[in-house]
Amino acid sequence: MERVVIIGGGQAGCQAVASLRAEGFAGPIAMVGDEPYAPYQRPPLSKTYLMGTMERDRLFLKPDAFYAQADCQTIYGVPAVSINRDAKEVALADGRVLGYDKLLIATGSRVRKIKIPGADLSGLHYLRSIADVDALRPAFQSAKTLAVVGGGYIGLEVAAVARKYDLSVTVIEALDRVMARAVSRPVSEFYEKVHREAGVVFHMNTAVEGFEGRDHLTGVRAGGRVFAADIALVGIGVVPNCEIAQDAGLECEDGIRVDKFCATADPAIFAAGDCTRHHGRGGDLIRLESVQNAIDQAKHAALAMVGKPTPYGEVPWFWSDQYDLKLQIAGLAKPDDRIVMRGDPGSRKFAVFHLRAGAVAAVEAVNAAPEYMIGRKLIADAAPVAPERLADTAIPMKNIV
Repeated sequence: MERVVIIGGGQAGCQAVASLRAEGFAGPIAMVGDEPYAPYQRPPLSKTYLMGTMERDRLFLKPDAFYAQADCQTIYGVPAVSINRDAKEVALADGRVLGYDKLLIATGSRVRKIKIPGADLSGLHYLRSIADVDALRPAFQSAKTLAVVGGGYIGLEVAAVARKYDLSVTVIEALDRVMARAVSRPVSEFYEKVHREAGVVFHMNTAVEGFEGRDHLTGVRAGGRVFAADIALVGIGVVPNCEIAQDAGLECEDGIRVDKFCATADPAIFAAGDCTRHHGRGGDLIRLESVQNAIDQAKHAALAMVGKPTPYGEVPWFWSDQYDLKLQIAGLAKPDDRIVMRGDPGSRKFAVFHLRAGAVAAVEAVNAAPEYMIGRKLIADAAPVAPERLADTAIPMKNIV
């Protein structure tokens, strides 16, 4: 009977267990995770869990009974350290060796660490895990000033929570606008305005040079100035955890290369989630950092493992919660897309559509669920759409399809 081993105890690993059993796989399954927890949701960490409005138990994707009922061996808090492809074995940090017939690498990603003077001071935080938030939340209670290094999703979500804690917040961003790598300029400008109105101070086009303090952080040196800070949150992106695959001789370049079935060049090894690099719907080689991608790739990897290979081609989607605003994004925009605005940002409810070759390629919706949902369908259908119809709020979104 075939045995499946899953390296990674996150969203993709959990989904793979569920999908394998749903597709009738009856062999043994083992899931190995380096954190001492069962698979849990990461998106709420920088939002409701940090705010204290979500209890830890609600973070977990499945109850312990799910893994028992799925007859899945779970190994938590023990990293996998190597893959022997010839012997089809995975070595763990505690000396155990697991044999496999099919292997799924779902190792996710880790925070990118900042490498400047003072980066080892206490008071400097990152946010990726339950442990990170459990360390940051008490600091929020005692601190008065927070410096956020990086104006991306994580940085701005933490800034929004910090303002609710009544901390003074300064965001230092190296680029000329917030969330520059993720959203269009109109959306960047809207969110910067909202944060400024909430009291957040921004310093754009400003590089961080170092952290000040003896043992504990007292300030951030950036742009030739020192900004006082009791604590700092560094959010400068993530790095895919693909070293174990690379050491095993699998092709890796900013992620583990997989095909449309989430398979590597080794027919016994598959990969899913943040750690992978694949050809997107438009043919470009991409790596996605999203819950949607982790879930859908895990489903397709499971299908391939049980002999039902199905091409992966879902429309990618993302979201961010800041204050009372829900930003929902579908598709992948490009710089030369035609931008069509629907609604007024001043109303705090609007959408930005990205048209490519006359069809919708991406949508960014702020508190605009219909625009987001219909936008996803328009992207999937790749049907031509008249820009003036998209812009006309008198036409309901359901009538634009």
